[in-house]
Amino acid sequence: MHCPILIAVVIWSSCVDSQKIRGISLSYKRFYRERKSFLCIDGSKLIPFDQVNDDYCDCADGSDEPGTAACPDGRFYCTNLGYRPHYIPSSRVNDAICDCCDASDEYNSHTACQNTCRNLGQRERAEVKSQMRALDQGLRLKQQLIEEGVLTWRDKQAQLRDLQRVLDDLQTQLDDLRKEDARRKKEVDALRELEIGALETEENSHRSHIMNESPVSIFYELDSNRDGRLSAKEVRAKLTDIQDGERVLSEDEAVIRGRVPGRLVKGEPVLKAAVSAAEKAAAELKKVEDAYETVYMEIRDLREKLATDYGPEREFLFLYNQCFQLKVHEYFYELCPFNQVTQTSASGAEVSLGKWGSWAGSPQHRYSQMKYENGEPCWQGPTRNTVVTLTCGTETALRSVKEPGKCQYVAEFQTPVACRPALRQQGVHSEL
Repeated sequence: MHCPILIAVVIWSSCVDSQKIRGISLSYKRFYRERKSFLCIDGSKLIPFDQVNDDYCDCADGSDEPGTAACPDGRFYCTNLGYRPHYIPSSRVNDAICDCCDASDEYNSHTACQNTCRNLGQRERAEVKSQMRALDQGLRLKQQLIEEGVLTWRDKQAQLRDLQRVLDDLQTQLDDLRKEDARRKKEVDALRELEIGALETEENSHRSHIMNESPVSIFYELDSNRDGRLSAKEVRAKLTDIQDGERVLSEDEAVIRGRVPGRLVKGEPVLKAAVSAAEKAAAELKKVEDAYETVYMEIRDLREKLATDYGPEREFLFLYNQCFQLKVHEYFYELCPFNQVTQTSASGAEVSLGKWGSWAGSPQHRYSQMKYENGEPCWQGPTRNTVVTLTCGTETALRSVKEPGKCQYVAEFQTPVACRPALRQQGVHSEL
C-alpha cells in the first residue's frame, strides 16, 4: 500500500524538479540537485537554490539561469527527445520563436510550438541509413578500384621493363648505324678527293698541251676555212681578248674548270653509288634516332607516373590521366588529378588555378586533401592555388568550386576511394 504512494511522490517530485530546472543536460544534472544552496559552476558564488531559474542572473557564468533569458552569456539545452539535442543561446528562450523541436524553449510564451522531434528524427534516421548504404557501396567500389590499381601498377611496371629493353636495343642499333654513317661519309669524301685530283691532272695536262703547241699548229687551228690566211672573224671565233691580266678560258678549258670540286658529275657510277649508300645510311640513322627519342620520352613519363603517391594502397591510381568538369555560373572548371586545375571563361580564355603539388590533409587523414599550386598570377596579387577536399560518395565527380579569398580556390571532389570504414563510427553525418 505504501509502495504506490512512494512511487507517486517520487514521480511528482521529479516532475516538479524538471519544471524548476529547465535547460540543462543530463551531464550537468549533478550540479542542480535541489538543496538549500547552489554553487555557481565556476565556483564564484553560493546562492540560495530557489534563485535558480528565477529570471535573475546571479552567477557570472550564467549557470544559475539555464532555463531563462536572464544571463547574457547563458545557454539553454534543448532535450529534443527523438532527435538530436543541442544548445541555443539563452536569449532565445521565450522569444516567441520555436528553436527547439520539442518546443521546450517557449514554455512561457504565447507561441504555440509543435513538437516536431519525432518527424525530424525519422527523417534523419532515414538519411543516415541512406548514407550508410552509400558508404557501404563506396567501400565496395573502393576495394574494386584498389584491386584494379594493383593490376594497373603491375602492368605499368612490366611496360617499363619492356620499354627499357626496347631502348637498349635501339641504343645498340644507334651505335652500329652511327659507325656505318661515319664510314659511308668518309668513303664519299675520299672518292670526291680522287675526283678533284683527276680533274686537276686533266686540266694541267690540257694546259701543258696548249703551251707546247708550235706556231704552225696554232695557225692551222685558227685557219678554219683552210685558205692559208687568217681573218679577224676566224681569230675572234677561236680566241678571246686578254682582260685584267688573265686569259679567258677556251671551250675545252671551260669544260674542265666548270667542274666544281666536290660536286657529283654525271657518268661517274662509283661516286654516285657511294653517295646513294651514304644518304640511305643517314636516313636509317635518323629513323632509329627518332624511335629512340620516342621510347625515351615514354619511359620518362612512365617513371614520373610510377613515382607519384597514389595512396597507401594506390587507390587513387585510377584518377591518373582523367579530368572532371563542372560549370559554375559563367565559368567551366576542370580538375585533372595529379596534373592541374583550370578555369575557362565563356569567351574561351583558360586560366591555370594551380599545378599538382602534394597531398595536404591532416596527419591523421593525409589523403583527404590535394594541393595544386603555382597557377597563373593574379593582377597585383598572388599566384592562384587550389585546395581540393575529397569526400566519400558512390560517384567520382567534381562537386563544387569556390573562391573564398583572392585567387585562392577550394573545391570538393567526390569519389569512392575517399570512403573510410571509420566513417561508421563517426556517424557518417559530416563526411557524406
